[in-house]
Amino acid sequence: MRAPIGHFDDARPAPACLDELTGPVADAVRHWHGSVPAGQILYVDTEPQWADTATFVEHYGRDLLERSANCVVVAGKRGGETTLAASVVPSTTRVDVNGVVRRQLGARKASFAAMDTATGETGMEYGGITPLGLPGGWPVLVDAAVVDLPYVLVGSGRRRGKLLVPGKAFAELPGAVVLEGLGVA
Repeated sequence: MRAPIGHFDDARPAPACLDELTGPVADAVRHWHGSVPAGQILYVDTEPQWADTATFVEHYGRDLLERSANCVVVAGKRGGETTLAASVVPSTTRVDVNGVVRRQLGARKASFAAMDTATGETGMEYGGITPLGLPGGWPVLVDAAVVDLPYVLVGSGRRRGKLLVPGKAFAELPGAVVLEGLGVA
């Protein structure tokens, strides 16, 4: 199947590629429900050494720079309590941790979660964290620009492989909150 974005040799419906995904991501695809059918979520195999954005777009298509999103785990702290959440922003932006995230989580202080925390809590590889399959109860903060894209390239839970997801599906993820200005230039 031809991928709707990028230059990939093979794009396959994610439900047919569950063995290529980490356990939490495979479970999310397996139990998917929403207005976007699970078969419209596509898996593309990619080389892990090309996972960093600049190298990635060189190999798989420059158009992907404007059509990809990063998912980062953030930690909000208030009174000894820590709330973990995911933030999904266009890859051309950075997460407004000290503004939008901090206010949305009602935190006194917010920061990027430590790598060990992010990977340990999600069951995903660093550099491949995706908003599909996150722990239940986590807020998933999504920049409105991501939701507006026809297809978005995001991690698959591993550094090898990516998911192509219709933008509107991000608004339907468990715990999703769509926010303007979450990603800043």
